[in-house]
Amino acid sequence: MKKLIIINGPNLNLLGKRETNIYGNLTFTEFYDSIVKKYPNVSLEHFQSNIEGEIIDKIQEVGFSYDGVILNAAAYTHTSVGIGDAVKAITTPVVEVHISNTFSREKFRHKSFISPNAKGVILGFGLLSYELAIESFMKN
Repeated sequence: MKKLIIINGPNLNLLGKRETNIYGNLTFTEFYDSIVKKYPNVSLEHFQSNIEGEIIDKIQEVGFSYDGVILNAAAYTHTSVGIGDAVKAITTPVVEVHISNTFSREKFRHKSFISPNAKGVILGFGLLSYELAIESFMKN
């Protein structure tokens, strides 16, 4: 059984409420409950924080013992050298995920400090991006 964790960054706790034209009407809890049921053969956990240091701490905590990290660092993707360095420092593979297509948004969202150290990047498929990341870990 694969042991995976989804780590979400700032403002993703507001899914279903914020910018529903971009992020949809489903809360992350509702979505998470559905994927736990859909993937019964995966040990799946979820962590969300609006605080950069807590995200780094969680990456370090799981980064040597889990089979995979699905990381949506949200706005920190484009600003956090520290999160990028944490991803580089661990041995657990990381798939960077974004709900929106960051390249169709503001120019500052086109830069990622995570991508150079990630196993792969999935973006623009809404919440399905998380499922595609899970599937990528199931294939290996």
